[in-house]
Amino acid sequence: MARYCAGMTAAGAGTSLRPIIGLLSTASVTGCIRMIGIWNTQGIACAYKVVSFTGGTAGAAQVEHKYRVNAPPALCTAFGLWTADATIVEDTGYRVQAGAAVGSGAMFPFGDNGLETAVGSTAGIGLIPIGTGQVCEVYIEWDE
Repeated sequence: MARYCAGMTAAGAGTSLRPIIGLLSTASVTGCIRMIGIWNTQGIACAYKVVSFTGGTAGAAQVEHKYRVNAPPALCTAFGLWTADATIVEDTGYRVQAGAAVGSGAMFPFGDNGLETAVGSTAGIGLIPIGTGQVCEVYIEWDE
């Protein structure tokens, strides 16, 4: 397996149906998420949760970084803020309450087995706000 990561300043705060960042599978390849990180860029508290989803319209594709120079290019793709509602399939239970300070946030490590996306080009895992979100710095790390 090869490991990849992508990060960005979210293009917006997201909604309960529009992830601020997500990793999409392909029709035949799933991503195994190893870690997600999120940090507040505002002086207003916000909360986010990790969900699996399908559909909607993903925002801008993010540039993936390969951890190993000779690894093949990533097949799964990290995308920024969704521009049309996705269907939330499952709440994974992971949550963060980012305090009312720039730099407040958390990293979610997903252990030995990771958190695997479902198969399908619109199936993914990402972050959505609980209530009103804020613009945050985010990153996602995965194996394929």
